[in-house]
Amino acid sequence: MPYNLEIDDRIRKIVSRWKNSDAKKMFGGVCHLLDGNMVCGVYKDYLILRLGEKAATEALKKAHTKPFDITGKPMKGWVMLESQGFKSDDQLISWLNKAKDFVKTLPSK
Repeated sequence: MPYNLEIDDRIRKIVSRWKNSDAKKMFGGVCHLLDGNMVCGVYKDYLILRLGEKAATEALKKAHTKPFDITGKPMKGWVMLESQGFKSDDQLISWLNKAKDFVKTLPSK
């Protein structure tokens, strides 16, 4: 199943305004990077977010989230979000900013 282009278009409109952002196709989807570090992306019909372990644990308590697991081994610090969890642009921006805030703590690549 290809990744959801509509979700990627919504992400791209926001992330493309960030300084030092880029996008790459990965794991059958697309991933958006900031300063060379993965921030978010699209896998099938899911928004994937890199939040860090603490924020990811908190995010998993919310509706429409689940661990980012496409291989049988969940990626620590990442979550998958169903589209119901970011229906509005404000919701999407909020989630993307959480991922951006975490990735800004990482050294540039």
